[in-house]
Amino acid sequence: MNPVVAELWPYFILIFAGFLPNEIWRILGLVLARRLNEGTELLIWVRAIATAILAGVIGKLIFFPVGALIGIPLSVRIGSILIGLVAYALVRRSVFAGVVAGDAALILGTMLLS
Repeated sequence: MNPVVAELWPYFILIFAGFLPNEIWRILGLVLARRLNEGTELLIWVRAIATAILAGVIGKLIFFPVGALIGIPLSVRIGSILIGLVAYALVRRSVFAGVVAGDAALILGTMLLS
């Protein structure tokens, strides 16, 4: 086997087995969603369910951490969530700003307490 292919085969598997099958559904969702009215009760309900699931996952990661998060103190985890929420609110409800600020706070807090 070619040495380059031998080193890259795990990435090929990730692309073909993980990325592409999901990306097809995302593109299809984008195409179909252009015609939907965001104010319908069904879509408001779907958005509420998605938000609740996300809140549950974040809560689980904060209070019952796994992996590398176990070594991060609870105060740093909660503080990073609060900083992310403040950034989200201050930057015109920007999810990107909230995630970046929360991640930066988590990394900085971990570095300062280590």
